[in-house]
Amino acid sequence: MTTAILSALPEEQSSLVQHLSHPQRLMHAGRAFWLGDLQGRRVVLALSGIGKVAAATTATALVERFGVARIVFTGVAGGVGDGVQVGDVVVAQDYLQHDMDASPLFPRWEVPGYARSRLVCDVALSALLLEAASACVSSASGQFGLKSTLRSASESAPHRAHHGLIASGDRFVCAADEALRLRSALRDAGHDVLAVEMEGAAVAQVCHDYAIPFAAARTISDRADNTAHVDFPLFVTTVASRYAEHMVLAFLQKL
Repeated sequence: MTTAILSALPEEQSSLVQHLSHPQRLMHAGRAFWLGDLQGRRVVLALSGIGKVAAATTATALVERFGVARIVFTGVAGGVGDGVQVGDVVVAQDYLQHDMDASPLFPRWEVPGYARSRLVCDVALSALLLEAASACVSSASGQFGLKSTLRSASESAPHRAHHGLIASGDRFVCAADEALRLRSALRDAGHDVLAVEMEGAAVAQVCHDYAIPFAAARTISDRADNTAHVDFPLFVTTVASRYAEHMVLAFLQKL
């Protein structure tokens, strides 16, 4: 049974490729896929691409072309929930598309044809990923030099792994007023969102359609506000890529 490891960032993928045993690179649908073994498990590594359509295409290829048994997704996100800080990790409990609006035909945020707005991630896989994420962030400051990288975070604040709702949309949310409006609107409708990004909900929908177990973890790189662009390349290199590497390896050990 092959596990797909979907990465949002090239830096995340490259660190995992280095750990592959018997690596093989294949091209399909204009994308590069890496096959091999990690922690004694058969895996295929892929980049999601940016945005929901690109991510859905990649996820579909993983199912149709490579016959994967499960998909695990890592990447970064903007934190919008209370207590979700830079350097934390959010493991998705479920996903919502914050830019889905087919009203008045359907309620806002409801995915037409699904009779729901939120798609649930696999409970068992998410529990394993949350364990791996919790272990990762508990040792993050010492291992990854987090204190020197996160200028906006309190050096004394412990980093946490959260479990809850993540919202995806084809827009990079990077203004404080936009993030506040989005969070308030969703919360008023009963959707207490913890983080926002651009791909996960599309992958969740594909996995729902194919009945493929799906889990996702997002490292918080910013607070989805006017500082969203600050030191992002440095964060990706020194924090996000190493988080992904450690979480995925630990997850595969637990699988």
